[in-house]
Amino acid sequence: MQRIAVIGAGAWGTALALQAARAGGEVMLWARDPARAAEMQASRENAAHLPGHRLHPAIRVTADPAEALAGAGLALLVVPAQHLESVLAGFPALPPSLVAAKGVTVRGHRLPLETLALLRPGLSTGVLSGPNFAAEVAAGLPAAAVVASVDSGLREAAAARLATPGFRLYGQDDPVGVQVGGAAKNVVAIAAGAVMGAGLGENARAALVTRGLSEISRLAVALGGRAETVAGLSGLGDLLLTCTGPGSRNFSLGFALGQGRSLEDILAGRSSVTEGVATAPALLARAAEAGVEMPITAAVAAVLSGALDVPRAMEALLARPRRQEGLQPEGPGGS
Repeated sequence: MQRIAVIGAGAWGTALALQAARAGGEVMLWARDPARAAEMQASRENAAHLPGHRLHPAIRVTADPAEALAGAGLALLVVPAQHLESVLAGFPALPPSLVAAKGVTVRGHRLPLETLALLRPGLSTGVLSGPNFAAEVAAGLPAAAVVASVDSGLREAAAARLATPGFRLYGQDDPVGVQVGGAAKNVVAIAAGAVMGAGLGENARAALVTRGLSEISRLAVALGGRAETVAGLSGLGDLLLTCTGPGSRNFSLGFALGQGRSLEDILAGRSSVTEGVATAPALLARAAEAGVEMPITAAVAAVLSGALDVPRAMEALLARPRRQEGLQPEGPGGS
């Protein structure tokens, strides 16, 4: 049986390695730090990022890129979007690959598959995305996700090698829409958390999430994706989970901001990446390049930069001109 290489041993990378092993695969899990890789291989646990979940016997952990890819027929790239380029610079030629990172790069304002296309032109690629918390997937709790690629063979191969009755995978041929949904939902989740942290109530959160979905849809369509993709698992589904689930890093960061804590103080107490922090200004810049207005994203970027506090950001959103919901806008529109 061909191996599956999982590049990135954070919580989500470890959970996907467990899922791949559960589906019957032989898995090589790559960790950047040799000492950490050796510790995980010896202890059979990712104590730093996914404690309490024992590694499957079919998983081996390594810090050697060549060893990680040896014999692999599929690679899962599970490193933060901001670090994808630097990590892959140290890797030899990749097999067909799925990116399981969500975000827009600060440099170049690129979606993950755009970064991969620059690094590995001609490679068969796709994206794995959906409403998934790592700990629940690691535990084998029911979940669903999307494999999006223009390569139908890669979609089918990925589903055959990763899906189980408890982890349902749907094929998708709109990787742009899937990536936009995965990136933007983290930004909206920060806003939703800020609303709740500031005590503004469930009505405000529901309104903000709904208008946030509208922003995501507009950008996806402008970049060549489809609006119906944003209404699926990788858009609406992921948005709901991230904006309501207590395990969401982005929601919890926004909640703390809404309570008046500084961004520096919040990040100082975290060991894992909160993707929405870097994504918000990059997403806003990408939207501007596409001529799409994203007022909620702009408000989050302003709060993160210190230009606005949460109450003033909410005042700015509420003061926007009234418009009719559901009518076709004359231009790119706004929330």
